[in-house]
Amino acid sequence: MRSFSHLRPRYVVNRVRDKLYRRANPGQPWLTCHAISFLTTYLQSDDVGAEFGSGRSTSWFALRIGHLTSVEHNSEWHGIVTDSIGRQGYSSKVNYHLASIESPDGNSADSEYVKIIDTFDDEALDFALVDGVLRDHCALRIIHKIRPGGMLIIDNANLSLPCVSYSPGSRTESLGPDGPIWSDVWSTLKGWRQMWTTNGVFDTAIFFKPLLAQQAEAEMISRAA
Repeated sequence: MRSFSHLRPRYVVNRVRDKLYRRANPGQPWLTCHAISFLTTYLQSDDVGAEFGSGRSTSWFALRIGHLTSVEHNSEWHGIVTDSIGRQGYSSKVNYHLASIESPDGNSADSEYVKIIDTFDDEALDFALVDGVLRDHCALRIIHKIRPGGMLIIDNANLSLPCVSYSPGSRTESLGPDGPIWSDVWSTLKGWRQMWTTNGVFDTAIFFKPLLAQQAEAEMISRAA
């Protein structure tokens, strides 16, 4: 039987607010408004990024950065997004993959979808968004591809990682990460600086890969210039 325990007044209000926000901002990615606001000011025109799970975010990132690799598993949706980025003139800025999530041995880590991550050099990405399928495998594998000072963005992070959130289904500290792969992810990310945002419906977490002191100083000067 389906549970409606999350349909409390606070959640209903937050859900309505989120729907109104989406209606008023149809071109924005399906992240929390606080995460979008931050990324709008933080991303730079020469950034190189990747996303797992395409959609509104694909064109939104392409408008703001130098190059985006986007990975999608649904062929129908891939066709829709391909048409969208073509109409908007972003095809040359987006390397858009349709990739299978199946694998001969049944191990999701060996799927074409996840193994696209192996095509990136280590520390080659300024950011990566994990917002599609096989999120645990993608998050774990992409960590080494993010440069020091870069970002790992995980949408719906409250469903997979321990947090303090009032969004439904959030995992508490006592529950811990959702399974062994997320536990491996969390063992690294819990030591990173993080920005955890919520709208009461879902959470978007942004993790910043640590910099060495000299790199941090240069990064601050670059961002301020």
